[in-house]
Amino acid sequence: MPRGRDDRVYERGSDRSGERRRDWDRDRGGHERSRERGGGRDRDRTREVSREQDGGRDRDRTQDASREQDGGKDRDRKRDVSREQDAAGRGRHNRRDRDSRYQGGASAMSPVHSQHLRSQSPPRKTHRGHESPSQEDSRLPHSSHHDLTKSAAAAAAASAPAPNEEKPSFEYSGKLAAETNKVKGVTLQFTEPPEARKPSIRWRLYVFKDGEALNDPLYIHRQTCYLFGRERRVADIPTDHPSCSKQHAVIQYRLTEKEEPDGMIASKVRPYIMDLGSTNGTFLNGKRIDPQRYYELLETDTIKFGNSSREYVLLHEHSTG
Repeated sequence: MPRGRDDRVYERGSDRSGERRRDWDRDRGGHERSRERGGGRDRDRTREVSREQDGGRDRDRTQDASREQDGGKDRDRKRDVSREQDAAGRGRHNRRDRDSRYQGGASAMSPVHSQHLRSQSPPRKTHRGHESPSQEDSRLPHSSHHDLTKSAAAAAAASAPAPNEEKPSFEYSGKLAAETNKVKGVTLQFTEPPEARKPSIRWRLYVFKDGEALNDPLYIHRQTCYLFGRERRVADIPTDHPSCSKQHAVIQYRLTEKEEPDGMIASKVRPYIMDLGSTNGTFLNGKRIDPQRYYELLETDTIKFGNSSREYVLLHEHSTG
């Protein structure tokens, strides 16, 4: 049966409708694929942004750690510098204290006192067998320039040696010293100092009683020291008077430095006397001397022990009169 115009129009419309549907399907599929591709790109971008953010955080953490380490190093350096400055300040303060004490001690001495011919040591320790030799007073010349600036004075004070600096002692002490200081089973009440020397001058003691000379003089130049007392086992020169102690006094020769009248410093072996803590004392030229203390002896000095009437006059081979 032949198709009519309406049928052909309907078929043509159907074909067009199918084509539109196919075109729509293709477009929708293309849109979906495009969306899928766009979604993949978005995910890639998100991952990249996340990675960049994570990398930035890691860099920030690394920078923070580096800054903390640098800050710790800076703090350590500051502490070290502060400690060095504190140590240097304490050293300068200690030097100033020593110099001020030294300058105060030097300024306290008068020129008249420095011109005395007889020297005496500071008080010695009272423990038996522990007496350490005294040190001679050190003197430095005073500056006559009063217009020195403070900086120059501080520099001079810093370079000056510390006065009376104590040195370590390796000698025996206590019971060990007492045991090693025995002679014939008797413990001596004194110990010879390191500066003990034999004299080059032939010193002698002339003994007088009531103004009359007794026997021959006593030669006291063959040893470094001579002990006086009633204990004959250890006494070099016995003193039998009841008022004398067993170990009464000692004459000790010492190598010392002393300023001469011309201003020069001379080292010489000189005689000294020291009372060993006797009951009735030792007298030098009629005056009782302090115990455990060295007193320099000069030519023609007179020594007495306790209440004995004997007098010992110190002379040497070149003495006149």
